[in-house]
Amino acid sequence: METDTSGFGPYKLVSREYKPEDTLISVGKSIIGSPQFHVIAGPCAVESRAQLLETAWAVKEAGATFLRGGAFKPRSSPYSFQGLGEEGLKLLAEAREETGLPVVTEVMDVRDVELVASYVDIIQIGARNMQNYFLLKEVSRLEKPIILKRGQSATLEEWLLAAEYVLDGGNWQVILCERGIRTFEKYTRNTLDLNAVPALKNISHLPVFVDPSHGTGRWELVTPMAKAALAAGADGIIVEVHPCPVKAFSDGEQSLTIKKFGKMMTELKKMAKVLDRVMPIE
Repeated sequence: METDTSGFGPYKLVSREYKPEDTLISVGKSIIGSPQFHVIAGPCAVESRAQLLETAWAVKEAGATFLRGGAFKPRSSPYSFQGLGEEGLKLLAEAREETGLPVVTEVMDVRDVELVASYVDIIQIGARNMQNYFLLKEVSRLEKPIILKRGQSATLEEWLLAAEYVLDGGNWQVILCERGIRTFEKYTRNTLDLNAVPALKNISHLPVFVDPSHGTGRWELVTPMAKAALAAGADGIIVEVHPCPVKAFSDGEQSLTIKKFGKMMTELKKMAKVLDRVMPIE
């Protein structure tokens, strides 16, 4: 039987009007959308086994709840490093086996959806693909959580309508991720729109994450914006961490060192207590 959504606005299934209670998404021992504040951390790109495992163990020890790493890398230049592909997925699966951290990676092509889904716990749809409706329909058939990043110039309505495609296809495990929008400002990579966090919490039941790495493009701004995301009511953050950012194949300028990530986590844990939030650590 079809769901009657005729009485709602442009976005229906994602609206809090349609579903007043918060959506909770369980991944292993973690419950996204609850009072828990989650941290997804890891390198922008999976470069090697040694690089990934070193980072995975370090972020786990610091308190991260998920490991991120790009196997397929969408880059502005066709000559830039494009990722290791399936070999990168295998390394992510190995890191999960060793550390116990669920893994997150991006899918870019409808032809790769089943392959990526067979290796990872959460699938990310990047900003460039937010309105790739064929891809959204494909991941809507999965029984895995989807992180849907905001497009570079997308309004909240356009973003929620993109999420609507996934819910309408049957997958209600959607996490919205604010990662900055394009404005006239050149000092930062993007303009991190933290207004979006409380706004989305007001109009939608879906969990909301923030990506301060892509949102700023500058490692020295990541920790302040991570704190701001926690204070704004985000359900979690996704942060890039690399053992040696100056040698990173991609996005080294916005990646935290392992030491700086540990310091950030210590500060976030202190904040979380004041805000009655929980940072789950095994």
